[in-house]
Amino acid sequence: MPKPARAFPTLSTSRLLLRAPTAEDAAAFRGILSIPDVTRFSNWPDAPAKVVAERAMRWMCKAFPTGKGCAWIIEDRASKTMAGAIRYNWFVNRSKCGEIGYELHPDFWGKGLMTEAAAAVALCGHRFFELNRIEAWTLPGNTGSDRVLEKAGFRYEGTLRQKARFKGAYHDFRMFGRLAGDHAGQN
Repeated sequence: MPKPARAFPTLSTSRLLLRAPTAEDAAAFRGILSIPDVTRFSNWPDAPAKVVAERAMRWMCKAFPTGKGCAWIIEDRASKTMAGAIRYNWFVNRSKCGEIGYELHPDFWGKGLMTEAAAAVALCGHRFFELNRIEAWTLPGNTGSDRVLEKAGFRYEGTLRQKARFKGAYHDFRMFGRLAGDHAGQN
C-alpha cells in the first residue's frame, strides 16, 4: 500500500506565519527581489524579470510535493503581509542533508524576524524532514545574514573560495552548518 502524502508543514512563531507558497505570491516576491539591497549578496539577478519570479514561484510551489525541497512564504502576523520567503533549496535524502536560503523585505530587517523564521525552518528540517545536516552560505560582507544563521544555531565552518559564478564574477561562499545532534536538547 502506498504511503499517504504528508501535509505541508505550515510553521507558526510568535510573530510569523510560514505558509505554503502559491502562484499568486509571484508578484509580491518579485517586488521583494527588485530591491537592490535584498539581492546584493545573493545569486538572484538584480531586478528580475516577471518571468524569473514566476518561474521561481512555480519551483517553490512544487518543491515540497516533489520532495526536492520545501519553500515557505513568510507572513508578518501583525500586518498579514508577505515579509519574505525561506526555503530548502535541495535535499540529499541519502545523506539526510538540506540547504536553506531566504529573502526578507528591508521593512522587516533588524527585528529578529529572519532569525525566528530560520530557527523554525531548521527545527522543521531536523524533526519533520529528519535532516541530520542543514547548510547555508553567505557572501563575504553579508554580516546581517551571518548573524541570522549564527543566532538560528548554525556554525560558521569555513570559506569555499570562488565556489560559484554569477553576476559576472566568481564568489566565495562562507559556509554554515547545523547538525541535529548539536541541538538535541532544544525544543
